[in-house]
This record gives sequence, structure tokens and C-alpha cells, in this order.
Amino acid sequence: MKKNSVYVCFLCGFLFMTISFSIKGRQESRRPNVILINVDDLGWKDLGFMGSDYYETPYLDQFSKEGMVFTNAYAGASNCAPSRATMISGMYGPRHGVYTVSPSDRGDDRTRRIVPTKNEDTLADSLYTLGEMFHDSGYATATIGKWHLSDDPTKMGFDLNVAGNHRGNPGRNGYFSPYGVSNLTSGPEGEYLTDRLTDEAIDFVKEHKGGPFFLYLPFYTVHSPLMGKQELINKYKAKPASNGQAHPVYAAMVEAMDQNVGRLLKVLEQLELEEHTMVIFTSDNGGIRKTSRQDPLRAGKGSYYEGGIRVPMVIRYPGKIPAMEKVDDPVLQMDLFPTLQGVIQASVQGNTLDGMDIGPLLFEGKSLPKRELYWHFPIYLEAYSPKDDQARDPLFRTRPGSVVRYGKWKLHEYFEDGSLELYNLEEDLGEHYNVADKYPEVAADLLERLKTWRKSTNAPVPTERNPAFDQDFEAMKIKQVMQ
Repeated sequence: MKKNSVYVCFLCGFLFMTISFSIKGRQESRRPNVILINVDDLGWKDLGFMGSDYYETPYLDQFSKEGMVFTNAYAGASNCAPSRATMISGMYGPRHGVYTVSPSDRGDDRTRRIVPTKNEDTLADSLYTLGEMFHDSGYATATIGKWHLSDDPTKMGFDLNVAGNHRGNPGRNGYFSPYGVSNLTSGPEGEYLTDRLTDEAIDFVKEHKGGPFFLYLPFYTVHSPLMGKQELINKYKAKPASNGQAHPVYAAMVEAMDQNVGRLLKVLEQLELEEHTMVIFTSDNGGIRKTSRQDPLRAGKGSYYEGGIRVPMVIRYPGKIPAMEKVDDPVLQMDLFPTLQGVIQASVQGNTLDGMDIGPLLFEGKSLPKRELYWHFPIYLEAYSPKDDQARDPLFRTRPGSVVRYGKWKLHEYFEDGSLELYNLEEDLGEHYNVADKYPEVAADLLERLKTWRKSTNAPVPTERNPAFDQDFEAMKIKQVMQ
């Protein structure tokens, strides 16, 4: 009898260990869930862990300690729609034609020297998207928030669409219910949009906790209209300004966003999904300088100086990606597509991907090979605030041109007059000192790289002169706005 008992105990223990190892093996081989949080118009320095002393973001500050922080992360464009098109397609702008929020000929006609390239305001159905890549790999997919690339993201690989359409902002009613956003029923009067979108995201995560799932959470916040919760606004009204950051309503929106990211992360913890979920946090472009300065970066949204395209980015994947790590290697949001494609071992892959798989950096600690990063904007974007924008001239945030970064060097080329600006970002992060004349061989090399890249991507370069251009009017207008 005693022998039988020992045998039974041994057998039970063996079976328990076998089952445990089996479960562990399945867990280790389990494809991760992926959450991509994309905040609208959040500046590079609008978070505590990025150096802000004014905004309070305790949840994201903690999140940054649990993942990898990228100090040189870039959006694919300096404003909403083209940035999103580049990230969702994994392609540079010339391949999809979305260069701006239409139209491309913004600003006074008499101040535009050339006719800009026509802009596409919709991502073509023929392009293979990040959503389709996850969907075709057996993932449940959702986009909850600002889509801005077409009328219906469910035609681009997303099973669930909440609040996504062609709109770039939450509409006339703004951030409080009753909402003016299609594909979103209004909640109780006074409900805050950022809270509601997070509620929807949490519901999706709970429903698909068995995984795998891909959640794209592009908050409408902190895009205008600037509207925050009154108790948070009052809090920041009583707080001293710091380094050009002093807008209490904007600060209230930033903190509310942080609280909601914290809520979502807490649910992952409660559901024991943290170790099975890669979470990516970023912004679609730089912040608006008049609202929130990003010093030492120059300019802001709509500009191709650093303040317009450099963005915060953190990636957390516990046990797989090192925590408490800062990375200075330049990366593009376009890198996310090929990287995630590798992470989930996608069954169907994108046809043309211009980004780089940064998996070796994330998982093996290997530095990325030196490469060029490109931006192309054959369009015009009028100024927000001529005296605050820090743009090349006070009438436009962007005039037609291209940009390349290679190592420490960054070159701007302008199509109106062929002028060049060269900056050494290691010595002049604020892009104040154009050294194109001091280093002509560097400028020539980068210009040749730009031309080669434009040829390879069939990037349009506008050359037709605008018959409505009036040089005297332009000079008068510049003098007028700077008085």
C-alpha cells in the first residue's frame, strides 16, 4: 500500500512537471499581443521622463523605466495624416502620395513661388497596411481613436473601428460628450473623450485577453481644440511656468492622457498580460511651439526642423526588451512595420517597406547600422504664429523641399530657390547655424544622396513657377506679420 502511494505521488509529480513545462513552452512560444499608442501633436519634451518640469506624467514616467526609451525617434512627416500614412504603410511619402492634410497649396497664393505637388488625402486601398499584416496573421485587430487616412479603417485590416474616420480632430463639440465624432456614440453628458476611448480599448483587451490581439490606440488628444478637465486646469493654473511650457489647458490634456495610459497598463497587469504584450508609445509629430516649446529643438508641428519631426517613443516588452535603457540610435516610426512583422513572424508580409527591422537593437542590444533618414514635402504649410514658429520664414512652417539626416549631419534642400541648410546635430541640436558653406563637401554628399533617393522612390519635385506669385506682396506681408 505504501509502495503504491509513493508511486502515485511520483506519477502525479511527473505529470505536474510535464504539464508545467508544456504550459511554459506554450507561453514562451506565444505570439505577443501588441498595443500601439499614438498621441496626436504631443511634443518631444511634453513628458516628465523626456525632461519637462511642467507637465506631470507619473504613469508614463514609470512606463519609461520599464522599457526602452528612444531619444532620437522620428515621425515620417511633420503633421498628422502623412505621418500616420507612413507608419501604417511602412512606406516613405512618395510611395503613397500623402504629404499633408489637404490641400497642398496652403497659404496666400501670392506668396508661393512654385506650384506644389498635388496631395493625396486617402491611403490607397491597394497598399498593404499594418492592420492587414496583423489580421492576416490571425490577430484580432482594433483601431480606437483618430484614424485620419480614410473613411473606413475596417477595409484596411481592422476588425473593430471606434471613432475613426477621415476627420483630423474631434469636431465642433470637442472633447466632452455629446461628441461630434462619427463611429462613436455619445456617453453621459460631460464624459471626456480620452477617458471614453480608453474605456473602449480596455473592453477590447478584456474581450481578447486570450490573444493574440493588435490594438492601435491613436488618441485625438492633445490636438486642438484645447479642452481639459476643469480640476486639472485649475491645478496647472497654480503651477509656475517652466522653459516655455505654461499652458494650463494643454497641461490638463497631457495629464489626462497619462492617467488613461496608466489605466490601460493596469488592466494588462490585472489580466496577467504584461509579459505577453509589447506596448509602444509615441506621438504622430512634433508639438505646436506656441502652445508648448520643445527647447532646445527648433520649431514645431509642420516644420522639418527637429521640433516638427522628433517625437517621444518608448517600447516595453517585459523579459524580452531591456528595461531602464536609453537608445540614441536614430529610428523612424516607419521601422515599426518591419520590426513587428518579424516579432510576430507574419504569415503575409508587406511588398515594399522602407523602414528597418530594429529587432536586433531591441532584443540583442546591437547598434543599428548607420543609414540615411529621409523626408520629402513638395507642399506648403502656412504659419501658425509667425513670431513663435521659428520657421525659415514667417509666412510658412514648411515650403517645398526635402531633408536627409545621416549620422550627425542634417541637410535641408528648398525647391523654390535651390538653397541648402546644413546642420551638425551633435553640436547644434537647435539648428541655428547653417554650416553648408563651411562644409561644402558634406553638403554636396548629402545632396547627392537625396537626389539618388528621390529617383529611387519616384519622388516628385515641383518646378513650375506660380504665375500668381508677387514678390513685392510677399515682402510686404513678411514685414507686416513681423511688426
